[in-house]
Amino acid sequence: MTLAKRIIPALDIKDGQVVKGISFENVQAVGDPVALAKQYEADGADELVFLDITATNERRKTIMDVVQAVSQAVFIPLTVGGGIRTTDEMAQLIAAGADKIFVNSAAVKNPDLVTEGAKIFGSQAIVGAIDAKWDPKAQFYRVYVSGGQVPTDWNAVAWAQELQKRGAGELLVTSIDADGNQDGYDQRLYQELAAAVDLPLIASGGAGQVQDFVDLFEKTPVDAALAASVFHYGTVPIPKLKQALSQADVEVRQ
Repeated sequence: MTLAKRIIPALDIKDGQVVKGISFENVQAVGDPVALAKQYEADGADELVFLDITATNERRKTIMDVVQAVSQAVFIPLTVGGGIRTTDEMAQLIAAGADKIFVNSAAVKNPDLVTEGAKIFGSQAIVGAIDAKWDPKAQFYRVYVSGGQVPTDWNAVAWAQELQKRGAGELLVTSIDADGNQDGYDQRLYQELAAAVDLPLIASGGAGQVQDFVDLFEKTPVDAALAASVFHYGTVPIPKLKQALSQADVEVRQ
């Protein structure tokens, strides 16, 4: 049985508001998270991803409040991340209403965080987030941390395999090269990852038009497509997108 492909809006949260940037820079406010979440659910979004982009201990309460408010307003699954460094923080977000937690920089620094999170909450609740950028010298996709600013020694494919080994139940992979540029998803990145791991993959970065989603699902085996700007600004309405995917014989939930 083929699982229906998922369409996931991403909401970057800063100071309680949804914001968006290009290649992780030039951030601008775009709206209220609860109102946007309700709209996306009505439009047919399958899940929502929240990234706390100002995740510091002082502001942790802001994202908790956002998650709580959104989880009370919508019924689709919520995945939340950004600056999560401990299983206690995971527990607090799950208690606030998150269905899944994604970890990125903290997991690279402390891979045991993934192992422990999966043990406590189950693999289905732990998403390994990877920010990857093509390194022309090394000839591989390099993992970056700290909001895509700091390169690591990890090859994205090897890191994906490590995350799977440690119990992550899903991978959310952003192409830094493609992020915010609206020129299409980095298909080669997802093809390489899909050949190396046996986990559901969420593709992020590069959506600019309906055809980009069609191409992604036709040419890679990813399970879900994540986007932000094209949904926030109405460039690609989700009902229109799902109709186009259905017409292209891509199975989606209507």
